Amino acid sequence: MVFKRLLGKLGVGGPSVDTVLHRELVLPGDTLSGDVLVRGGTMDVEITELTLDLVARVESEAGEEEREGNVRFHRVVVGGGFRLAEAEELSIPFSFPVPWETPITEVFGQPLGFPLGVRTELAVAGAVDQGDLDRLLIRPLPAQEAVLDAFGQLGFGFRSSDLELGHIRDSGQTLPFYQEIELTPGPNHAHAMSEVEVSFLANPTGLTVVLEADRRGGLFGGGGDAVNRFSVAHQDVGQVDFTALVDSWLGQLTAGGHGGFGHGQHGYHGHHGEEHEGHGGGGGLGIGGVVAGVAAGVVGGFVAAEIIDEIGDAFEGDDD
Repeated sequence: MVFKRLLGKLGVGGPSVDTVLHRELVLPGDTLSGDVLVRGGTMDVEITELTLDLVARVESEAGEEEREGNVRFHRVVVGGGFRLAEAEELSIPFSFPVPWETPITEVFGQPLGFPLGVRTELAVAGAVDQGDLDRLLIRPLPAQEAVLDAFGQLGFGFRSSDLELGHIRDSGQTLPFYQEIELTPGPNHAHAMSEVEVSFLANPTGLTVVLEADRRGGLFGGGGDAVNRFSVAHQDVGQVDFTALVDSWLGQLTAGGHGGFGHGQHGYHGHHGEEHEGHGGGGGLGIGGVVAGVAAGVVGGFVAAEIIDEIGDAFEGDDD
């Protein structure tokens, strides 16, 4: 993957950069590596800093207003403090870990409907310019695949995926946003819920899986949102029947009401009540019927986070 930009703010004849990733597709927690190729322009310049940013498209609504913007969620300094001569070419290698909570962008080749990108920023003697964004593909961890496959085995279907700017309360979340994967219920659960939203918070040892269901009301009430969290370890994959495990989670979710923490507008709307935690293990890695297409639709709230710019045409190849 390559992106190239003549750094316009640095003037005509300024330096240009190409960033080449060794692998375009990585997993959360993986190492992202590549080379930044810097080419000198028509004059010698002092490169004070060269950075790489991981940037996500995040949508939000505050009241009746919906907004979207590019949110920087990880920054790494890969070089700087050197003189770049006229027409000189340098290759600067880089390698850094991708945050564990990085949202997944595709499942078994099926895109989930939002872009994630890498942006290079070059600072020359006080002037700073940003390169164009190019997409970065994030595959799910085996445990994430196993959870989604279990939903597919239970007849759930994919509706949409979005990034919400905000925090899931009391979750230990480190990024300024979280991902929600919205699923339609399978036949054995359609009577109890109209949809379920899945959020993953990964870490080096496993996953916290947050489920939020829109429960259907009965003759005597009982509808409304229900939220629970569950945990699995990476090493559990292949050891436990994930389909049975997720089915038990759904039973707790619809029967037990609100879990110990929750999310909503601005990411801080609380769900109170008994907290349930489940622990489980592996299963098959086929996505089943979960990812059936691409859709969009998001909610959330803009909170304290660095919004780099409005989306516009920031991501290359959006129309491809």
